[in-house]
Amino acid sequence: MRILFLGRGVISTQYAWAFEKAGHTVEFYVRKGRKETFGSHIELEMWDARRGKQLIQENWNVKLHEEISPNYDLIIVSVNTEQLPKAAQLLSTVAGNTPVLIFNNIWLDLKSSISPLSMNNVVFGFPGAGGGIADNRLRGGFLKMLFLEKPRAGTEHINNKVKELFESAHFKINWIKDMQNWLWNHFAMNAAMETEVLKVGSFPAILNHRDSFANVGKNMREIVPVLQARGAKIDMISLLLTKIPPAFLGTLFNKVILAKGSIPRLIIEYNNSKPNFAVLEVVREAKKLGIPLPRLTTALENNKRHNVIEN
Repeated sequence: MRILFLGRGVISTQYAWAFEKAGHTVEFYVRKGRKETFGSHIELEMWDARRGKQLIQENWNVKLHEEISPNYDLIIVSVNTEQLPKAAQLLSTVAGNTPVLIFNNIWLDLKSSISPLSMNNVVFGFPGAGGGIADNRLRGGFLKMLFLEKPRAGTEHINNKVKELFESAHFKINWIKDMQNWLWNHFAMNAAMETEVLKVGSFPAILNHRDSFANVGKNMREIVPVLQARGAKIDMISLLLTKIPPAFLGTLFNKVILAKGSIPRLIIEYNNSKPNFAVLEVVREAKKLGIPLPRLTTALENNKRHNVIEN
């Protein structure tokens, strides 16, 4: 397949590398001026968990474009959540009938999140990867598992194409029946985690704060009424975060889910992104609904004051 990725970010780069190794042609669309800034290669230091745990260290050549042609079998969009509306607007004018995989975190309803793209030309998924990029060096990792919505009426051909692509690169798909609900719950969990990141200053820093993961459950308890008010069903993971005692939850994260040396832990260690968007979006929604979120609001306000002092 010939595949175009929107943006040369952490997620796009790791999956593009895997697809190229599987024999596909991969290219990137970047904003004007970025092609020169990024250059023709990127330094990779990433963990591949498809067959055990392998460290990939490679100076990888990439093909970047600042214009989009319609000559692709699939376009994959994995951008910062706040950038998705502009990405959808762009694709509505240049993508033609090329099918699109939205590989993204989303808080809006799915149809609104990709407007004016047609739902009939789009499928939604979520990666099992992460990390960070600095000075044209990517440090990250990806798991074997990823998430993809089950076909809707009319999208079967796109789902089959995406399935063929990922399976050709030895990824395993976890099919999600209600992707809207899954993404809402996942976004809420991100907000619960980012609240703690705001307190300590960075994603890597939470790994050294014993209480951070215990507090994720407390934050999630605040957010659950917001999910319910939107009409979301609380999924099993969200429910467990609210029911497991905080002290035990902290131990579970530190010793099991994010055990030392695990790829999920390394992904957090390498994550150099700035948190607050997920927290802001959930707090804004809560205000509209009249639902108090004292823990999230306090974290935002304290972070804002800290930034003012720093600047």
